[in-house]
Amino acid sequence: MSYERLMSALDEGGARYRVIDHEPEGRTEVVSAYRGNPIASAAKCIVVMVKLGKKTSRYYLAVVPGDARVDLNALKALAGGTYVAFASTDRAEQLAGSISGTILPFSFHADLELVADPALLTHPEIYFNAARLDRSLALNTEDYVRLADPKIHPITSPAQPTSV
Repeated sequence: MSYERLMSALDEGGARYRVIDHEPEGRTEVVSAYRGNPIASAAKCIVVMVKLGKKTSRYYLAVVPGDARVDLNALKALAGGTYVAFASTDRAEQLAGSISGTILPFSFHADLELVADPALLTHPEIYFNAARLDRSLALNTEDYVRLADPKIHPITSPAQPTSV
């Protein structure tokens, strides 16, 4: 299970983190309020498929600040792809090893390349659901970068303002 694998990796790597139990929730804005963290320091994790040709696709785990949107074209350009789309829920959950709304900002699958936006990494801690809807982690950002070893590349566009 992804939760146990994550906790083992963090403990073995000497990571500084806090466990936060809360009501079951997978939406970034709502769970950030439960945890008491700024939305910008929440790690929103989205699996994206990039076609590199007619028969070749690669999957990326895009990790962006909770108040931003994934810029699909930036990922397509990074990969040198011809087409980009969000992965199907089934494929995303298979590659990530957890259900949508609980996807970790870590990749434990060889076919899932981890890319983190540098804006998220400006915070001292990042917050994310720990492969469960009812438990989150506040993880030291330096430890995250050291242990997850993401490719760091700008992959966000600003979130669209909500209409009043």
